[in-house]
Amino acid sequence: MAIQTQLGKAFEFACLQSLYNHLSSSQAVIIQQTNALNVAQNFFNNADAAMQIRMIQGADAATRTILRLEPQLEHSLTNIPLYLAIQEDSEGIAGDVRDIICIRRQNDWQIGLSCKHNHAAVKHSRLSPHIDFGDSWFGIPCSQNYFNEINPLFDELTELKNNNVLWRDIRNKEQRFYVPLLQAFINELRRLDTSNQGVIPERLLHYLLGRNDFYKVITHDRRRVTQIQSFNIYGTLNRNAGNKRSLVNVPQLNMPTRFYDISFKPGSGNTILVACDNGWTISMRIHSARSLVEPSLKFDVGLTGIPPALHTQFEPWQVLY
Repeated sequence: MAIQTQLGKAFEFACLQSLYNHLSSSQAVIIQQTNALNVAQNFFNNADAAMQIRMIQGADAATRTILRLEPQLEHSLTNIPLYLAIQEDSEGIAGDVRDIICIRRQNDWQIGLSCKHNHAAVKHSRLSPHIDFGDSWFGIPCSQNYFNEINPLFDELTELKNNNVLWRDIRNKEQRFYVPLLQAFINELRRLDTSNQGVIPERLLHYLLGRNDFYKVITHDRRRVTQIQSFNIYGTLNRNAGNKRSLVNVPQLNMPTRFYDISFKPGSGNTILVACDNGWTISMRIHSARSLVEPSLKFDVGLTGIPPALHTQFEPWQVLY
């Protein structure tokens, strides 16, 4: 497992433990024992002491902020215990991007956290000759034109793989593979949008952000600050606890309804930008995640433009002694 993935899972444990430490003294809190918890705890325990301290500081900053936004975490009324859990990776594949969930079962209330250690990536999807991204992302299959455009490129990559060629040994790999594959992707995204007016932009964001509202927690070690973004897409965040209200209102976000532009990032041969209405802009960088050539390429997806209504806070760390 890559070191970035290990640190990400360790940070999940730090966030879970921080919530437990802040809330368990005033109410019954149960941490659900799962394999995902054991994995995250092991990665945290194996991190060096300095890294553990930074993760704890980053997690505590997130907890302070989220407690101000979510009255139901501290004001349980009669809905106890509070359950905390780290979700399995399979949930993310199924469309739930939350790493940690907080649940009160009596009133069917829950919130979730997506925890990121020093990065803000949204999704890691793949393109291959066997992946119909239209069907898996939007529920609308890609056209045969798309596969006719990409199959010759992937056939060539398959041949290179069979000859054990490394990516670093391919000259002009962007112009040879990345650019035509991305252009085929752009063409198909436009075709799908044209034949399904007003549908694809919103489904693209739902695919990237998942089927549940969540707080995105991003620790920035160098700046010693934690960033918290409130993705209140379905209107389930920031609810009252009886007469207890949050001092800060987290508005529900408007989803995009149309594409303004889909094109290559200026000066780039491996990244496209998808600009939508309502303030959304998506960056999609294609690359190979392995040194050996294979007939599959990976997207790193990020949000370079977010709606002005998206509630974002930067919480400074507190020094631990």
